[in-house]
Amino acid sequence: MAFTYYYTVRFQDTDAAGVVYFANILRICHEAYEVSLAASSINLKSFFTNPSVVFPIVHTNVDFLRPMYCGDNLMISLLAEKIGLDKFEITYEIIIDEVMVAKAITRHVCIDASSKMKQELPDYINNWLTTNHRDAEGAERRKSREEVM
Repeated sequence: MAFTYYYTVRFQDTDAAGVVYFANILRICHEAYEVSLAASSINLKSFFTNPSVVFPIVHTNVDFLRPMYCGDNLMISLLAEKIGLDKFEITYEIIIDEVMVAKAITRHVCIDASSKMKQELPDYINNWLTTNHRDAEGAERRKSREEVM
């Protein structure tokens, strides 16, 4: 089931044209990721401070479908998918008033913090992935929404 995060666009998120600056959408998505981890009882302090394993982003992609402005209320649906023993991908659907305005993807790999070598995802991340997984029914709904646009 998707994790949902709500965010109101602030002036600081926008560029000189008054729309959300492209890099800020990834910052907002990462904020949703952090909140989803905390919602799954993952201690953020230990997750981000001197951990034994880390999950760097190795790929990202954003499609902007409509502009986002200061004051817009965003609903971000986070959908996680395990794509290997040592990696996962998160799809973020950014929605305003039931219309998808952007879609972002971050791909993460699990590595040992000391050796910098890939390793299998730990149980707590596998549990988080199970909680926030992409289901087939949801994928069909997303596909039908994209066809309408």
